[in-house]
Amino acid sequence: MQKSEQMVRYGGGQGVERPLGRSIQRGMLNRCPNCGTGRLFRAFLKPVDACAACGEEMFHHRADDLPAYLVIVVVGHVLLTGYMLTDMAFRVSPWVHLAIWVPIAVLAALVTIQPIKGGVIGLQWALKMHGFGGHDDEAADPGTDSRRGGPTA
Repeated sequence: MQKSEQMVRYGGGQGVERPLGRSIQRGMLNRCPNCGTGRLFRAFLKPVDACAACGEEMFHHRADDLPAYLVIVVVGHVLLTGYMLTDMAFRVSPWVHLAIWVPIAVLAALVTIQPIKGGVIGLQWALKMHGFGGHDDEAADPGTDSRRGGPTA
């Protein structure tokens, strides 16, 4: 078994095994992490409520800001490398650098955000996070401050 195909088990080995690498890969390919055939997104960044092929519910996901942070890290490293190599090889004014790298940054971010969000949803599904494991997230007691564990002032 390859390292990317490690099985994740929770709850004493009960339930179906969910390969982590395969789930992330299916999500990045805009496919349901469960069956691999149904579409994951109904719009650019709006996931389907449930898979049309297998019926797996997808509304549980909590991707939030993680995909954007990952896009910033990936695109930022690639663009910084390109900028530095261009600056070392050619004598270019700062305005030309802006004209080159800003459109590339916007395009690269738009191209990578959906696959990365799909991968995050696949990760959450494989790890049975946020309701994907058959249980809902526990709601915090409104009378307590969750940061301190005590009553609110």
